[in-house]
Amino acid sequence: MPVSADKPARSVDHMLQLFEVFRAYAKEEYGVTELSNAVGLHKNNVFRLLATLCSRGFIEQNPLTGNYRLGLGIFNLGEKFIHRFGMLSLAKPFMKKLTQEFGESSYIGLLHGENAVYLGVSETLAPVRVASRVGRSLPAHAADIGKVLLAELPGKTLSSLYHHKRLVRCTENTITSFTELKSALREIAQNGFAIDDEELESGVRSAAVAIRGYQRQPVAALSISAPASRLGIDKIRDKIVPTLMRYSLEISKRSGYDES
Repeated sequence: MPVSADKPARSVDHMLQLFEVFRAYAKEEYGVTELSNAVGLHKNNVFRLLATLCSRGFIEQNPLTGNYRLGLGIFNLGEKFIHRFGMLSLAKPFMKKLTQEFGESSYIGLLHGENAVYLGVSETLAPVRVASRVGRSLPAHAADIGKVLLAELPGKTLSSLYHHKRLVRCTENTITSFTELKSALREIAQNGFAIDDEELESGVRSAAVAIRGYQRQPVAALSISAPASRLGIDKIRDKIVPTLMRYSLEISKRSGYDES
């Protein structure tokens, strides 16, 4: 007996309702009960849907909290859209300008949970360069792109990511204390930019500023990365950061951000 066409369609509709919860609400993680209440389904049905989505990588379970959040499968789909229509195409001309002006690689990336994910690069032609980070998912607390976006998160969201959790040490300069991280992020939020001073990789410095969308929320970050021998802190503060801010504002406006 053939399966009724409305059964698989109903399951797909229920899955899409789950995704709508993540899109519409501010929280990044939800428990089964919360999702059940939000979509009006029995917890057993929600759990089965989540298990299917987890198996495909579209949803993932936080091993610390047991709650569910969007997975990299969603990011991979979104990356296709971004590449064709969105932020990456908007940012590319400005990334090229940055590389031409400073002779260093520029990146665009976003925050995914506790990681900074690098979407695109305009790579320097210098013979000595930093290995490309495109496609990599790196600890946000150590990366400039990660820190400048973490600095915009509400305190509760930040605590849910890092409280009672050991921060991975990437180099001798990496922040490994949640208290120190919160202090650093407050300063970043005040200054409007983040510096990775050999915190992610020894011998590498980077600087990043946020790119904002039409709702004024940060949606990505623009960055320059180079060997520390070519990218001193004074150069970053005096020359790199003002240019990053100018270009990030232009990208933000093109994505619908209203400065007023």
